[in-house]
Amino acid sequence: MALDVTVGPPVITINYGNTFLVSEFDGSITNASDQGFYSRDTRYISRYQLYIDGQPWTLLNSAAITYYASRTYLANPRVITEHGEIAPAILGLVLSRVVAEGLHEDIDLRNYSCQPLHFNLEILIRSDFADIFEVRAKEFTRRGHIETEWESDSQQLITSYSHDDFRRSFIVRMERCTSKAIYGNGRLNFVVDLPPGGDWHTCCKYEILEDDFLHGAPKECAHALYRSQTAHSLSRWKQVTTQITTSNEDFYRLYRQSVEDMAALRLPRGGEHRHEILAAAGVPWFVSVFGRDSLIVSLQNLIVYPDFARGTLRRLADLQATEIDDYRDAEPGKMPHELRSGELAHFRRIPHTPYYGTADATILYLIALHEAWKWLGDDLLFPHYEDVVWRCLEWIDHYGDRDGDGFQEYQTRSTRGYENMGWKDAGDAVVYPDGSLVKGPKALCELQGYVFDAKLRIADGAEYFGHPERAARLRKEAAELQSRFEEQFWCEDLGYYAYALDGDKRQVKTIASNAGHLLWSGIVSPDRAEQVVRRLLKPDLWSGWGIRTLSERNPAYNPFSYQNGSVWPHDNGIIAMGFKRYGFAKEAGMIARDISEAASYFRFHRLPELYAGIRRRSGTFPVQYLGANVPQAWAAGSVFHLIRAILGLDADAHKKTLYIDPALPRWLPDITLHQLRVGQATVDIRFWREGEATRHEVLAVTGELKVEARETPGVREV
Repeated sequence: MALDVTVGPPVITINYGNTFLVSEFDGSITNASDQGFYSRDTRYISRYQLYIDGQPWTLLNSAAITYYASRTYLANPRVITEHGEIAPAILGLVLSRVVAEGLHEDIDLRNYSCQPLHFNLEILIRSDFADIFEVRAKEFTRRGHIETEWESDSQQLITSYSHDDFRRSFIVRMERCTSKAIYGNGRLNFVVDLPPGGDWHTCCKYEILEDDFLHGAPKECAHALYRSQTAHSLSRWKQVTTQITTSNEDFYRLYRQSVEDMAALRLPRGGEHRHEILAAAGVPWFVSVFGRDSLIVSLQNLIVYPDFARGTLRRLADLQATEIDDYRDAEPGKMPHELRSGELAHFRRIPHTPYYGTADATILYLIALHEAWKWLGDDLLFPHYEDVVWRCLEWIDHYGDRDGDGFQEYQTRSTRGYENMGWKDAGDAVVYPDGSLVKGPKALCELQGYVFDAKLRIADGAEYFGHPERAARLRKEAAELQSRFEEQFWCEDLGYYAYALDGDKRQVKTIASNAGHLLWSGIVSPDRAEQVVRRLLKPDLWSGWGIRTLSERNPAYNPFSYQNGSVWPHDNGIIAMGFKRYGFAKEAGMIARDISEAASYFRFHRLPELYAGIRRRSGTFPVQYLGANVPQAWAAGSVFHLIRAILGLDADAHKKTLYIDPALPRWLPDITLHQLRVGQATVDIRFWREGEATRHEVLAVTGELKVEARETPGVREV
């Protein structure tokens, strides 16, 4: 009998929009940890513990029951009170939590003994108002002042923080309780008298006052969880997103969880555009607007919810840089990397207001705009963002190309800037073959592929909207870039593309996963594509749980590192798309199998941001990376790219056509897509294996749409 192994972080995380809670399984929040209750980059609960007469309760079991709610079952330890001994496990405590903009917590007690019980229930709760950057760095400096006020009559605890004009308040309201709370020594204390079989209940509502705006807790108790506004929002989300059915239960569960994770990570754009959403990058560290992440998530979601791109495109356009600011690595036309709103950002102690230290977001913006236009069929998109597009292109040609050699390079000018500005943005992520750090400025290979792709896409838009001269110029620039790229990045001795050009324009001949992004972009010469595919699938890169970020032969390789040998699901999804683009459908299916089977080991079939790159052998299982974001947007979205690669899905909403090139692998013998949207139409379409062939049947169409089988194009003609 096979051992059933479940892998996951040793905490419970629930979240909603900008707000999230990370706790121990018993509901406590421990000292000197990164756990807590957070909203908009500030931690409002830094310590939490339930006690019975000074002793902590005993954990029985707990779980997140949906992305925004958790439930914990506790029992009492042996307790000696002034009224006598309370034997262990005769009191049950259920701790239920529901998070929205604030947090609603229910505490329910029951006496399972045949005797009356008298005891003190205590809630230890502390607030440090720490900035999330300091929590993550474990370097916290107290700058402002904290004051706490207990209002006995209203049963309300108000803790306020002020530092010059940065002010936040955390309000705890006790409601629906027969015992009045008393506050002292940092604890809320209830005197509880329970007859045999008796019950006791209280609601704790945790609310946030930020800039005179109250972020309230959910009104409903946890027993009304599925009647809440958040539950209705999730139900509506599932109704408007593409759903699947398949006989592969693990793949179905991965997809279903990923759709729910996308719901969990939705951020409203704000103001009068609250209906427009974009994705937060991940919980706990990246609950904010991100350039690269939100754009890649928008691309992944085109087959699930193509409107995701609308909020992303609009929000990033609002944040496009207009001037040079070295501290923020900003340049005219550049798209942001990350926007923060905590105390450190407020006082510009960090450059994230927003910070522009990304070399790829500006390019990916053009790719996402074009893809959204294709799938949505909205001819207002290009004209609406025309100025944004030309500013992006100008940035690519002038600021992205730092030395005028026709390639994209990056190097920070900020005292607080990032060493690396590609998707592998860890400080140690770009290394030479000997494992030493690459000297900048660095011209990553995938950046050149992105520019090639982006210019061809914008050329398509320019031609469609009656600008043939612009289209011709962009196609000429793309062709010239491809020629230069092949000449300077191809390493004949490796049969592979260089990871980058370093500051001296030398090839960095490191074997890494980045070349898979070149296949996705289409810049790879068709006669070299097979060599790239085969190299990516050699055992030093291909772990069996997915393709590693770095070859295990490199001295810097560490399977437990962030980006030097770990496996990132989104990276693998993009590589699978590249494999399919060049006709390697079987190999794309192999990647999809790896990621899907890895997901089956993780709790809830929820893919984390990354996991260890250990080699798959008999008796092994995926190993978590400590500190990985879970849920994480582009990890969840990776399965959408994998489906798109397997089925060869593409769209042209203007021609009212869905293109398919399906090649189901043996491990996925059938899959049906429900409510796949192209433009204003939706389609239900079934795919199944018949021998070695893949068949399809259109089950239903709403609106005007045709389904056309075609071979997935490889390199584009320019």
